[in-house]
Amino acid sequence: MGPVELLHMSVFSQSFSPCGRFLAAGNNYGEIAVFSLSAALSPDASQASQKPILNFTAHDGPVFSLLSTDTHLLSAGNGEISAWSWAELIKKSTKAAWTRKPSYETSLEIPEINAMIINPKDNSLIVGGGDNNIHIMDMETGIFKSVLKGHTDYIHCLCFKEREEEILSGGEDGAVRIWGHTEILLSHFQTCSGMASQECARPQFGKWISCLATDSDWMLCGGGPSLSLWHLRSMSPTSVFPLPGCQREAVFYQDLIMSVGEGPHVSHCLHGGTVKAQIPCTPSSLNTLALNLKNTEHRVMTVGGSSHQIDVFTNFSYRAFSLSF
Repeated sequence: MGPVELLHMSVFSQSFSPCGRFLAAGNNYGEIAVFSLSAALSPDASQASQKPILNFTAHDGPVFSLLSTDTHLLSAGNGEISAWSWAELIKKSTKAAWTRKPSYETSLEIPEINAMIINPKDNSLIVGGGDNNIHIMDMETGIFKSVLKGHTDYIHCLCFKEREEEILSGGEDGAVRIWGHTEILLSHFQTCSGMASQECARPQFGKWISCLATDSDWMLCGGGPSLSLWHLRSMSPTSVFPLPGCQREAVFYQDLIMSVGEGPHVSHCLHGGTVKAQIPCTPSSLNTLALNLKNTEHRVMTVGGSSHQIDVFTNFSYRAFSLSF
């Protein structure tokens, strides 16, 4: 890849291998790069250790989402999902195990797939994207068994509450929808309407929801509206975080909330609404944040965005080094 392509590269997605020793990252050119964290974190690591052990084209368009199961890496692009065996990827084999396409309303429609999550209760894959719908696929048979309809614009993000077996979805329409295990709509609320949520609204940025995360009865959501912490039982925001840009990914981690979006930093926030720290990063804008907590030896945070570099944090308070496509 030439210098012009590198200059205009954006990293959209990341996923760690089941063993925690490898990181896969997807970019806007449809490529997936696989990095060895074992090599990059070794005391003898060199600059070569920060390059991919494997780089291949997975989709014709951007790789918007990556997700790992116990055995496979799943990748999503424009209208399709492919599965790649982790065992084969580590051996540098790039043959897809399978590729599936949800059933769209017209054959001319090729909407992007922006988000994927696994429901471990019934081993189903839940995907959402540009056709405004949530598609649910049985992982055993590869058959799409149901469609959840309700969003009036495309879906940006999904998350799953295991205890209640609920799916949460956020979209361009500014709505967060909560779906039950019987696949009925349990709740629907607009994050920018109503007296309770007016403090989150930022009309100058729009009403779209680009990130969702849950922890017990609590939910994080943000995008056009300010990143905010909501109590799900009362359906009201308890904290609004004073972050200037639109946030694209946010996670709960111990007593912190960590988020990335517009701006070259990872924000560390307290649940009460205070921004505790902003950690500098290489990309000028960030799309994805991932935590590898599978084992202590390779415990890292990685972030990617508008750069061919992916920053690695061994101590979450500063950048240790960068991986590079």
